[in-house]
Amino acid sequence: MADFNKQPPKAPPEMNFRPGRGPRPGMFQKEKPKNSKETLKKLLLYFVNEKRMLTILILFVVLSVVCGVFAPSVQSTAIDKIADRNFDALPKTLIIMIVLYLLSAVCLLFQSQLSAKLSQSVVKKMREDLFGKIVTLPVKYLDFHSHGDIMSRMTNDVENISNTVSQSLSSLISGVLTVIGTVSMMIYYSPSLALLSCFTVVLTVIITKYLSKAMRKFFLKRQILLGKVNGHIEENITSYKTVVAYNRQNKVIEEFDKTSDELTKVGIKAEILGGSMGPVMNVVNNIGFVIIAAFGGLFAIKGYITIGVISAFIVYAKQFGRPINEIANLYGQIQTAIAGAERIFDIMDEKSEDKDGEKLVEDIKGVVKFENVNFSYVPEKQVLFDFNLEVYSGHKVALVGATGSGKTTVVNLLMRFYDVDSGKITVDGKDIKELSLDELRKNVAIVLQDTVLFSDSIRNNIKYSNENISNDEMIKASRMSNCDVMINRLTDGYDTALTESGQNLSQGQRQLISIARAFVANPKILILDEATSSVDTRTEKRIQDAMASLMKDRTSLIIAHRLSTVRDADLIVVMDNGRIIEIGNHNELIEKQGKYYELYMTQFAGKSI
Repeated sequence: MADFNKQPPKAPPEMNFRPGRGPRPGMFQKEKPKNSKETLKKLLLYFVNEKRMLTILILFVVLSVVCGVFAPSVQSTAIDKIADRNFDALPKTLIIMIVLYLLSAVCLLFQSQLSAKLSQSVVKKMREDLFGKIVTLPVKYLDFHSHGDIMSRMTNDVENISNTVSQSLSSLISGVLTVIGTVSMMIYYSPSLALLSCFTVVLTVIITKYLSKAMRKFFLKRQILLGKVNGHIEENITSYKTVVAYNRQNKVIEEFDKTSDELTKVGIKAEILGGSMGPVMNVVNNIGFVIIAAFGGLFAIKGYITIGVISAFIVYAKQFGRPINEIANLYGQIQTAIAGAERIFDIMDEKSEDKDGEKLVEDIKGVVKFENVNFSYVPEKQVLFDFNLEVYSGHKVALVGATGSGKTTVVNLLMRFYDVDSGKITVDGKDIKELSLDELRKNVAIVLQDTVLFSDSIRNNIKYSNENISNDEMIKASRMSNCDVMINRLTDGYDTALTESGQNLSQGQRQLISIARAFVANPKILILDEATSSVDTRTEKRIQDAMASLMKDRTSLIIAHRLSTVRDADLIVVMDNGRIIEIGNHNELIEKQGKYYELYMTQFAGKSI
């Protein structure tokens, strides 16, 4: 047995993690843009399930493009007939031209409606996949990333993709087909003039290449800063009472303004670059018009082409430039969507919790054993050192010690919110790494100091741990938790709707409901993070009685802050800097007059032991 009287060397303090909480948001997070081509490939996979709608949309786009490409040719014929004074055939030509333009307009109307439907279908699937991924991520990921930034990816980034799909998809397809069709018609009428017109294409490619590189950098940075702003807002709204209590309003406004100013500067640069693409392309197109007018006139004088062909070329040059201009004007939005998609797929590419593993026997004993466990949240800052502890079936074991001594880390490891660096933890002799996570967690219930309730009825909050339990069993659990009377005093009883985090109830009432939820789970192993530290003495007595009922015949691991709550524990484990320094029951540790004795006397100075 280890010598618990020996004072261990000082170790780095624990980072004071709790399940679902981590270090300062974004502390260890570093955003890296991924390959745009890979991002686009992943994005296009979402259109596979919408093949029918996408096919219909493409058909309307193709029909619209065909009408748009052939209309100038018919117009050219009409002009030549007027020039030749052939007015007999003119009405038929004009009717064909009108039909083509009307049909193109109808197709545009339908393709805009289909684009909207397609974008919503694609984004709905993406949003579902993203949320489904988030709820399967390890607790470690959520601890190490800003919650506001994650929510920004779910809202802002997904919405940017939705807007881009609805506004840009049909424009991109139409633009590519229009360019191909227009170039083909220009070559058909005059290869020489078409070749001269292609000068603008080379100029467009060069300009787009350099502008897009700069735009991509700023649009990605803008999305990252937007996530940072959302994280700041979420953190300060959640902690608003603390902000007000310490008169930190001016400070948080200053911090917010600093990030907001940075976002504004980056946003202005991104919008300037994005907005400059359209005007630059207009200049390029105007250069193209000048080339067609000058050389077209020369070719017409020499008899190579007709006046109608010059007219058609001017329209084709405009058609050729229009899709490029549209894409240029949408380029900023497309870059924002790609940057957002990168951030979304960054989460989707994260490894989910591996829940596979063995099952426990039906009636487990609940023997928990920690063997030579070492652990650190971040490299080179070890939190637990060679931790050894055995908790027997049905026993109550209390973990006590100063803040940062490693108590909560023990709970995190037992629940496999984190995995040990070395050593192992067993339940009934089975390494928990070999157990199914669902199997492990269904046999363990937690009552945290920071109560977690959801915006739902009290009934559903209690049933959260076991949705299949009957109302009679739920009420029985509530009575054993000393909260049945309190609930029935409320206007709607068990159907009372709770606001966010149960803020319309007192701290003690919320804690009793969380104990009832643990009762409903009917676990074999129970983890209690001292639940009475922020309530009055009378409520504390009710909670302690409820916890005593809950712990009966269950293996219990108690994180104790008030030592009065652990006097009857079968075993008290005193921790300091990630090591066990004392172990025994209350009387043994008091007689030893070591660290536990010091802690106890600090809390109960002047009172009888």
